[in-house]
Amino acid sequence: MKEVLYVLAKALVEHPEEVDIREREEADKIVLELRVAPDDMGRVIGKQGKIAKAIRTVVKSASHDSPKKVVVDII
Repeated sequence: MKEVLYVLAKALVEHPEEVDIREREEADKIVLELRVAPDDMGRVIGKQGKIAKAIRTVVKSASHDSPKKVVVDII
């Protein structure tokens, strides 16, 4: 899932070298924290959050066979 998120984020931003993803596991879920350059935040979130929602949907689909729920946080 982390790799899918990384590929998606790098394709969207102008500064792909600043894409950073941290993974932390909690009792019932895996949290992927996506960090991008401040200039690229709008590109990752999109108008009314549509791109962020699409990213979360793709990552959720990619993790369908994972025993834990996967959550994407954009920081």
